[in-house]
Amino acid sequence: MKPIRLVKGFLTVGLWTFGSRLLGFVRDMMIAAYLGSGPVAEAFLVSFSLPNMFRRFFAEGAFNMAFVPIFAKKVEGQDDPQGFAEDAFKGLFAVLMVFTVIGTMAMPWLVWAMASGFHGDERFTLAVLYGRIGFSYILFISLVALLSGILNTFGKFTEASLVPVLMNLVFIVALWLAGRLGWDYGLTLAWAVPVTGVAQFLFTWVAARQLGYRLWPGIPRMTPDLKRLLIIAGPAILAGGVVQINLLVGRQVASFTEGAVAWLSYADRLYQLPLGVVGIAIGTVLLPVLSRHLRAGDAAASRESFSRGAEFALFLTLPAAVALVVIATPLISVLYDRGAWTAKDTWATALALAAYGVGLPAFVLQKVLQPLYYAREDTRTPFRYAVVSMVVNAGFAVGMMPVMGFMAAALATSVSGWVMVAQLWWGARGMGAEARPDARFWKRFPRIVLASAAMGAALWLMAGWLGPMLMRHGGARWGALGILCGGGIAIYFVLGALIGAYSPGEIRSRLPPRAKG
Repeated sequence: MKPIRLVKGFLTVGLWTFGSRLLGFVRDMMIAAYLGSGPVAEAFLVSFSLPNMFRRFFAEGAFNMAFVPIFAKKVEGQDDPQGFAEDAFKGLFAVLMVFTVIGTMAMPWLVWAMASGFHGDERFTLAVLYGRIGFSYILFISLVALLSGILNTFGKFTEASLVPVLMNLVFIVALWLAGRLGWDYGLTLAWAVPVTGVAQFLFTWVAARQLGYRLWPGIPRMTPDLKRLLIIAGPAILAGGVVQINLLVGRQVASFTEGAVAWLSYADRLYQLPLGVVGIAIGTVLLPVLSRHLRAGDAAASRESFSRGAEFALFLTLPAAVALVVIATPLISVLYDRGAWTAKDTWATALALAAYGVGLPAFVLQKVLQPLYYAREDTRTPFRYAVVSMVVNAGFAVGMMPVMGFMAAALATSVSGWVMVAQLWWGARGMGAEARPDARFWKRFPRIVLASAAMGAALWLMAGWLGPMLMRHGGARWGALGILCGGGIAIYFVLGALIGAYSPGEIRSRLPPRAKG
């Protein structure tokens, strides 16, 4: 894939992901307004995190990281990719069916493992009920991840990127109906989870069928390729488990402070906007591209793809990280402060958001660095690094909990993220020139840092000036937030162009024709 096509892939996935995240804000704003940080909200958020956690464990964070490189190389070499995809689909379906049944039956133990601080109160009972209703989501969304890997390999980024849009639409409609018809909000949200999974699966299954991949459940054949997939996926599954242990530690720490699970979840949604737009775009596009370049033996193209991915990541995430730290309170206040929301919720969620913001560049850089290993079918090295990061995360979260309370969970996530990046960067030294950023990256990197710092200083001054308007209720605060965010974006892009952090001409050349004119 040529550099311009590569960046177009980043932009395509990024734009669709941005739209999905905006809908996600609408969804979370409705949940915050109706439920605040009360027991129903916390119970649902924990129950919904269970299938999502195992989905990352089985599919996105492990199985798919092993599946995509092998599948992409089979497509490149015309080596029966259809048969391999069928066997992988059948194998994943069989495992997930068994796991779904076991997980649904073991829901009380799973909830306790996620949030033992809930035990003995209303939140625990509700979380078990909601979890049993929605746990089947893991079956559908994990199969969606595999189907999306097929679509992405063929450059069908738009179809795969629409999947989270469907989720947010279903949730928004469900909440709207609950408000109009007087349904129980908690149960409505819980039932929306499996409905979402079915909709997402059907959408991606039809898209894959249009490419000629008609995948059905069945008994998988234990072929040499499937055995190889399992061998490669094994360490990745363990690495995914390590990442989920980090999340477990964070939620356990938060569950002992009433409202903290909700505060962390709402803050997570906000920092997931830039993380999703950039991180998902890079992770979706870069892995199959690098896999194909490596099979073709094209070291120059591999280095170009890696360098542009790193440049794209830092160009968008450094200013976003600065903004999340500097204007965390105005963002949380304007987006969530209504209905059942309180001033205490704003203060606590803003602290968590700032802590997550510190680690935002690290979370995205991991998406750039990990494909260097996975494209080479090396899943063991990232696993070892993930274990070290897990120890750092757990030690920081538990050790600092007596000092800073629930904030320790958020800050531990960022600290361990940077530790993971340092290990991935250091470990890639032996991969050759294609794993090292090129001269253009190193020329632009300090300029990106300078433009981000200048934007942060301007945001701090503007937030002080607009403070009274930002704290009001009504339409005025939305206008003030628009001025604040729009002003920061304008300052960053204008200054970035002036000092050479990016080239406006390159951006225009990579946009679709309608966007240019």
